[in-house]
Amino acid sequence: MSRAYAIYDVFTANALKGNPLAVVFDGSGLSDESMQTIAGEFNLSETVFVLPADNPAHTAQLRIFTPGRELPFAGHPTVGAAIALAERQSPGASIDLVSMLEEKIGPVRAAVRLAAGEISFAEFDLPRLSEEIPAEFDIQAVADALCLSAGDIGFENHRLSLWSAGVPFVMVPVSGLSAAAAVRFDPKLWTKAVPSGACYLYCRGGEDHRASFHARMFAPDMGIVEDPATGGAVAAMSGAIHHFDGLTDGRHALFIEQGVEMGRTSHIHLHIDTEAGRVIRARIGGQAVKLAAGEIFL
Repeated sequence: MSRAYAIYDVFTANALKGNPLAVVFDGSGLSDESMQTIAGEFNLSETVFVLPADNPAHTAQLRIFTPGRELPFAGHPTVGAAIALAERQSPGASIDLVSMLEEKIGPVRAAVRLAAGEISFAEFDLPRLSEEIPAEFDIQAVADALCLSAGDIGFENHRLSLWSAGVPFVMVPVSGLSAAAAVRFDPKLWTKAVPSGACYLYCRGGEDHRASFHARMFAPDMGIVEDPATGGAVAAMSGAIHHFDGLTDGRHALFIEQGVEMGRTSHIHLHIDTEAGRVIRARIGGQAVKLAAGEIFL
């Protein structure tokens, strides 16, 4: 049988930028092994398979795979799939839609804005707020894995830490844009220094004057050499930002750029709502551009 799919570039308004995503619109009848194999065939950061929702009131169920393994939750597949499903349902329309997407982590609420002749935008509420996972790190070992000096690790109050909003990421603050650009990631040294957890490296500012932070992501355990945009890591980062920057109560709009060093600049919108000294809500959003469409004959 044939199964329709589309390729979207996510967290960008420009084709061939951002993070590419394969959306397979009918995953029914595919085994876990088949989904993993197809994800390996696409060899993108993630491939998402759409299935009927368990709850008939929800829009769809999503299965998310990297080339190496399945994830319970990820940001760019959530944004990309929400937009892909909305555009498939209402082609050429100007409309705001709300989708409930079932992921392994639980239901994820996504709001989609379609506007005829414009690039679609989606934003989702974090299904799980970021939490710090106790961990200790050898700063020199981490620096060696990045081909940096130990003095490049950390800035202001920000230090090495481990956070998760569904998928754990090691938050690696570096001194600035020059340090971020100088990174040469060694997966063997990283795995030796950090037994589990992908690397999310960040610094303040960015090439774009709007950027609050500039980031890079490396995940050898997921089969990803470097990722152009990582919504799941930004979800985890929301906790680190609140913790280290001591955000005041209220609403905070942040703009994260990623993928610059790869030539695939991505723009990720992060909103953090705080109350009584804690994060009560966080949202991640971005645009996505349809690049290609076709069929899988399986």
